[in-house]
Amino acid sequence: MFGECHAHIMMDGKNYKSAAARHKDSIKEEVIRAHFQLWKEAGITFVRDGGDALGVSIRAKAIAPEYEIDYRTPVFAIHKKGHYGGIVGHAFSNRQEYKELVKKARREGADFIKIMISGLMVFDTFGVLTEEGLPEEEIRQMIETAHEAGMKVMAHGNGSRTVQAAIEAGVDTLEHGNYLERETLDLLAESRTIWIPTLAPVGNLLGCGRFPDEAVQKILKRQMEHIRYAFEKGARIGLGSDSGAYRVPHGQGLLDEYNWVKEAVGPKQEMLLRERLAEAEAWIQKKMKQ
Repeated sequence: MFGECHAHIMMDGKNYKSAAARHKDSIKEEVIRAHFQLWKEAGITFVRDGGDALGVSIRAKAIAPEYEIDYRTPVFAIHKKGHYGGIVGHAFSNRQEYKELVKKARREGADFIKIMISGLMVFDTFGVLTEEGLPEEEIRQMIETAHEAGMKVMAHGNGSRTVQAAIEAGVDTLEHGNYLERETLDLLAESRTIWIPTLAPVGNLLGCGRFPDEAVQKILKRQMEHIRYAFEKGARIGLGSDSGAYRVPHGQGLLDEYNWVKEAVGPKQEMLLRERLAEAEAWIQKKMKQ
């Protein structure tokens, strides 16, 4: 079984607000253990979390060995004040504050730094993001600062402009990466950046009634086409479902993700896909830790 390279143990796959509310006053260890049990039952022994603002993932890191799971976390994600990211981390207003958050994450046991450089998709409207994203120079500075501190970088990013800036700055892993242009996909394929395209949070929406299936299908189709293009160009692609996101349950979410990615590249390329996914996971396990 592959490892889960993008998860949120704080979330429950149903409702973010209620999941966060459970841990608001005190971290509920029984919830953490229930999620670890789901991963264990699915045969998952490696999990890379995306962090949270409540300290849930750092508590999970201490519990993980009991379930024989190699669990990595950034502790919290870092976002620019006034921009997307508050649901998973802490904000900075200037470069010095960002540096302090990098130090804080490392001091609290972060295995890597996670940054938020763009908004997220509007699932009922194809081609639209909730925000344009950070300036290219600021993205470069964020990645360089983390690297100078000896930390690898996981970046939540959508849209060609922000993603291209992150790749050019040497980001270690790109999460999501929706609405990329061919030029950016070519750059990705030529780089050492690992792309975690997270198809399950889109594909698993089909038929749920929350968003128009027509819009969801268009978003999914575009991302799958881009995965196939990048894969055939030799891009480094890893497997991460964003488990904990709406309709992406822990454990099952990774199985769903694998099936979506396999469909994207085509069944005839499954053996090569498995090799590439294993290589990406091995790199993440080896490099993205303190």
